[in-house]
Amino acid sequence: MSRELEFFFDVGSPASYLAWTQAPGLCRRTGATLRYRPMLLGGVFKATGNASPAAVPAKGRYSGRDMQRFARRYGVTLNQNPHFPVNTLMAMRLAAAAVDSDQRDTVLAALFEGMWLQERDLSDLDVLGRTLAEAGLDSAHWATLAQDQAVKDRLKATTEEAVERGVFGAPTFFVGEEMFFGQDRLDFVEEALRA
Repeated sequence: MSRELEFFFDVGSPASYLAWTQAPGLCRRTGATLRYRPMLLGGVFKATGNASPAAVPAKGRYSGRDMQRFARRYGVTLNQNPHFPVNTLMAMRLAAAAVDSDQRDTVLAALFEGMWLQERDLSDLDVLGRTLAEAGLDSAHWATLAQDQAVKDRLKATTEEAVERGVFGAPTFFVGEEMFFGQDRLDFVEEALRA
């Protein structure tokens, strides 16, 4: 029986981006099923009293350097988005709309790469629409989905579930009920999936 890896994320988190680049390969290696769980990180921070490392200047500088170390280790590019931190409400509604869609991977790639490779301000609806269109997606269709009440409710419910389960930041992974916070814990995630 295949194990499931739940991946709680927000595209506005550089650590979530790094995890996104690695999680599919990790699941292929372990035979696990990857379940994407888009959440609104700002909502998690508000509910838990947590804050972005960028809110503490010394921690933010260190975190930026550390993210680059992991990007080199993973063999991926991570650019510092000049618009960071970005309000990701609309982007995360799109992610929530996409998780059960056959265009999920294209939507997630457009959002993560738009933020962390192309350095775009995805809080700007025109920029967000252009980013989707450039990925070959029908941006008008996705804009309509992002306003659908069921999609809004899904994102809110997943964010609330994350907080109830102990999530305080992104990315957070679950293997069963075992929680792992941070893309730098992927080795422990892999051990848990192989156990």
